[in-house]
Amino acid sequence: MRLGVIDVGSNTVHLLVVDAHRGARPFPAFSHKIALRLSEHTKDDGRIAGEGVKRLVSFVGECLTIAEDEGIEDLLAFATSAIREAPNGEAVLQQVRDETGADLQVLSGADEARLTFLAARRWFGWSSGRLLCVDIGGGSLELATGIDEEPDAAISLPLGAGRMSRELPGNPPSRDDVRSLRKQVRSDIARIVRDLNRFGSPDHVVGTSKTIRSLARVLGAAPSAEGPYVPRRLVRSELADLVPRLATMTVEERAALPGVSAGRAHQLLAGAVVVESAMHLLDVEQLDLCPWALREGVILRRLDWLEA
Repeated sequence: MRLGVIDVGSNTVHLLVVDAHRGARPFPAFSHKIALRLSEHTKDDGRIAGEGVKRLVSFVGECLTIAEDEGIEDLLAFATSAIREAPNGEAVLQQVRDETGADLQVLSGADEARLTFLAARRWFGWSSGRLLCVDIGGGSLELATGIDEEPDAAISLPLGAGRMSRELPGNPPSRDDVRSLRKQVRSDIARIVRDLNRFGSPDHVVGTSKTIRSLARVLGAAPSAEGPYVPRRLVRSELADLVPRLATMTVEERAALPGVSAGRAHQLLAGAVVVESAMHLLDVEQLDLCPWALREGVILRRLDWLEA
């Protein structure tokens, strides 16, 4: 069957169309996305501004038209931290329903972590043993560990690359701001380390998300054009050396780095600080990159629910 997923993230709104059936690997058939960056269309009180809502409604309507054109049989639509945490999130969801007919389901942070973990488990398989999954989006950081497809622990922290970038206003930011961000991030992650470590050391640690892929690409990982099966890694010692370099760069200079888009360049430093902090506090030497993440986890769970 042909499935579609509309993923309303903090950075990107993405329609992914796949051909799939239960027990098979979902095959990507079509992709359509926009860098909406809802995390930046927020007011001081956290409410999503009118322009952000207007663009969201317009793009969701566009996605529905494309879904019909592409012959989708089942469409799943979900939203993550940007709408989940906005005081006017329910009003935004209602406006989307009223103007497009799309019923966006809001995932909790723990659900994000669990579904991303499921995608990583299916990609790497049972031979990975105890898996630790690190995922960073625009609004939140997700961490999950387990030996099965359902993790023993699934944690979400409000440490997304877009959100944390607001703490670094300069171009480049000041040393004091970078130091303050690093201190805040490490303090927040340190509070939950025991919740993950009490289940035992992981046999395999994986990373997902555009931010992690971009950091790995800057450090020499293969470009996406070489395909999803090329091994890619993010090494902590190399990332630790990269962070101070990024801190001295302007957004324009970061955008010139390999694998970094102009739209994501301003988030790269904050994302690097968060990922390096998580790797340090969790005593992780390297992350193996997983090409599947939340969208694929949603698709896989939907396929699991289909009758055999």
